[in-house]
Amino acid sequence: MTTLDPSSSSSTMDETTNNRHTSDEEQEQENNEIWSTFTDSFREVQAVLDRNRVLIQQVNENHRSKVHENMVRNVALIQEINQNVSKIVALYSDLNVNFSTAFHQKNMDVDADKT
Repeated sequence: MTTLDPSSSSSTMDETTNNRHTSDEEQEQENNEIWSTFTDSFREVQAVLDRNRVLIQQVNENHRSKVHENMVRNVALIQEINQNVSKIVALYSDLNVNFSTAFHQKNMDVDADKT
């Protein structure tokens, strides 16, 4: 019959607890990085939307003035608005990819923990 040394089983339990603690810390760090990325992306989107709001107001003012030079300026302003819309689409696309990747990675981690 084999007997267990009490100190060896305690050490194994301590290692398991430490591994879980480290894993929890790593997971929290990953979560913080993911949320930081999302927050930064949403801030960038909001900045572009704010810029477009200003541009649209300027286009409206120029249009109301009916001054030829202002109407000519509107061409460049509208081009910038269009570029900004493309930028917003790209940012949201990146957000979608980042969210999907993070979600699938989380599911894989949970599935791995179950086994």
